[in-house]
Amino acid sequence: MIKLKGITWNHSRGFTSIVACAQRFSELNPDVDIAWEKRSLQAFADEPINELAKRYDFLIIDHPWTGFAARTKVILPLNDFLTESYLRDQELNSVGKSHISYKFNNKQWALAIDAATPVAASRPDLLKKHGLDLPKTFDELIELSKTGMVAIPGIPQDTLMSFYMICSTLGEDVCLTEERVISEEIGIKALQLLQKLGKNIREESYQWNPIKVYEAMTLTDDYLYSPFAYGYTNYSREGYARKRLKFHDMVVLGNQKLITTLGGTGLAISANTNHKDIAGKFVDYVGSENTQKGVFFDNGGQPGHRKAWLNKRANELTDNFFTDTLPALDRAFLRPRYHGHMYFQDRAGAPIRDYMMNGGDEHQLLKHLNQIYQKSLSI
Repeated sequence: MIKLKGITWNHSRGFTSIVACAQRFSELNPDVDIAWEKRSLQAFADEPINELAKRYDFLIIDHPWTGFAARTKVILPLNDFLTESYLRDQELNSVGKSHISYKFNNKQWALAIDAATPVAASRPDLLKKHGLDLPKTFDELIELSKTGMVAIPGIPQDTLMSFYMICSTLGEDVCLTEERVISEEIGIKALQLLQKLGKNIREESYQWNPIKVYEAMTLTDDYLYSPFAYGYTNYSREGYARKRLKFHDMVVLGNQKLITTLGGTGLAISANTNHKDIAGKFVDYVGSENTQKGVFFDNGGQPGHRKAWLNKRANELTDNFFTDTLPALDRAFLRPRYHGHMYFQDRAGAPIRDYMMNGGDEHQLLKHLNQIYQKSLSI
């Protein structure tokens, strides 16, 4: 018996989906057993993949690790295992930039088996009960937030992703030069817009990641809208939570719907595995159209294959989660992936979060972000 081990994150979207794929793969390959372990969402974002690669054959990773992976070679390029035609099909059927988010130095370091970006979510029953409409613009969102019933994921990492989002929507992506994160004009405007919303958000939201936002929206009747949190199809399915959420595209800022910051996850193979060929076959299996539409989706997964997002059955079961949010995925911003960016990502969110809650000096904050950024470039 060939035994392999993988690590993912602790949510049905990340765990039961890949465990089901491993089980089915073992049924098709009786001499192979793949066990999966899980860690918290925060550990998923933070723990260096070089440490995980020492202990696991498979890693579910976040695409900002791609530059680090390409330099350190702690995971294997999938070009060694997947055919050119397979990878081409994956690229043609990518959800937004999900596939290329794991491509670096002309090598594919992980397969985008899961696609996500911040999207809007609502409790239609509560909107109706309170006689409120879905916001269509950022100004309408600000007005709705004054009810105290709007939730956001306010932990530092998600706050940073929201800052990227506003900058991109205003017309300038972050980290385009080595001197600064963003121009002062756009940076100040983005911070002020976030703070305009942030001052109306309950304090507890600033302790929440997207999962906690959706749990609060479904377990209680305290919140009726979330304007931007990484989408989780699980909460759009009948019977998963106490109340079912409806997911939407984003509000408009100026003349542009919000351009959110691409997320999702990729399946990677550790350079330390002793069973490279079998590992490659498993990645091939999980990323295939049939698996993505079938076993993966049916067990709580949020596919990375476009045909799964367009699948009629998947949309019927999720109140059109996929087709309604796909436009947001397609225009999502691909965040930086250079080797040292995780240093920046780990440190830049907290001061922005503090500013959203309490206000402050935008010039000094941008100066501080630039210092962190320049340090990250030297790593």
